[in-house]
Amino acid sequence: MHRTTALPPGPRLPRLVQSIGMMRMRHRFVPWLHRRYGDVITVRLVPSPRTVVLFADPSAVREIFAGDPDVFHAGEANSILAPVMGEHSLLLVDGAEHRRSRALLTPAFSGRALRGYADLVTGLAKTEVGAWRPGVPFPALERMNALTLEVILRVVFGVTDETRLARLRPLVRELVEVSPLVFLGSLVPRLRSVGMWRRAAQRTAALDALVYEEIAERRAGHDLDERTDVLTRLIRVDDGGDRLTDAELRDQLVTLLLAGHETTATALAWTLYEVGRDPDLRAWARDAARTGDEDRLEALVKESMRLHPVIPMVVRVLTAPTTLAGVDLPSGTTVAASILLAHSRAESHEDPAAFRPERFLGGQPAPNTWIPFGGGVRRCIGAGFSLMEAVAVLREVLVEYDVETVGTEEPRVRNITSVPRHGARISVR
Repeated sequence: MHRTTALPPGPRLPRLVQSIGMMRMRHRFVPWLHRRYGDVITVRLVPSPRTVVLFADPSAVREIFAGDPDVFHAGEANSILAPVMGEHSLLLVDGAEHRRSRALLTPAFSGRALRGYADLVTGLAKTEVGAWRPGVPFPALERMNALTLEVILRVVFGVTDETRLARLRPLVRELVEVSPLVFLGSLVPRLRSVGMWRRAAQRTAALDALVYEEIAERRAGHDLDERTDVLTRLIRVDDGGDRLTDAELRDQLVTLLLAGHETTATALAWTLYEVGRDPDLRAWARDAARTGDEDRLEALVKESMRLHPVIPMVVRVLTAPTTLAGVDLPSGTTVAASILLAHSRAESHEDPAAFRPERFLGGQPAPNTWIPFGGGVRRCIGAGFSLMEAVAVLREVLVEYDVETVGTEEPRVRNITSVPRHGARISVR
């Protein structure tokens, strides 16, 4: 694609080794790269040769987020997700198609819409929390995954049929728990018909069939004006005759399902793990829940997202030669704002290894230093929904229980996300 000398320094390890480091051991590999090469690092990945330049400094992150969307292509950079999320996914389109899709989806995530979803989320959280057994340790991640999946299926999809719910739940769990190799291998066409890649394709096809069933029934229903779920809102969208097709609805729903389910669940699991480690923090958090102090509850979730990033980086593919943070980069280079490095910079976050939710009270961190939802015109459209959901769930847990952490945790990579290796085990009383 270009000469090695044209790019910033990086490891000389084989592409396969660098890929394993980035996919499987990112929590050690990326900090090691930063210590060795500084704030701008070039890594080279497989299966299709891809050169990625990582940036950690907030000014460089700002340039990436503020870059011309016609030059900084996010959809192209996220192509590894295409086999599951589909070609129309908001995460995978660029240019005019992205602007159109985002405009059609935005009303479903407005402040008014979020307020309408909050009561449904709270009700589901009460049901989940009410079934916990005090004194019996359990992995918080498992229960949070079950709860956030239920929120997605009932609040976003609007599914109420128990038979369809029972068929959807295991399919989604299986898709979420795939190995990173499934995503990497899916980029190699001849692998898609064998082994784990074939099974993943079959699960996706089964999920598609159920999603299309739900879309067809919803379109044929007579209660569209009465329903408030996200799917119904998207079906009702009509921008001067421009409406979402069934294929577009499918891709956006599956994107919301996979991107919005596990990420929120993981953030909640890490939050409960951190709260349960410190008696003083636990008392502070319970007081916030009992008094309805949503600012403090949201600060707990945001600090969890800072200290334990679920996604490692935000990526763009350059469609033209670009100078970024003073570095000349050729067309075709993938540039990445490293969430792992941005969140752990001592210059941006004092004592970055400590869990300090008060960072998010009385003012926010400096721009481009806390980026779990990305930024710019590509900032996650579901960011408000995710935070609303997390606060509602955390409030119900802490009003009902005192939480204590069982054991210690470290992150591990599952699919493309980072989760607590042991599930963030807790006990409640």
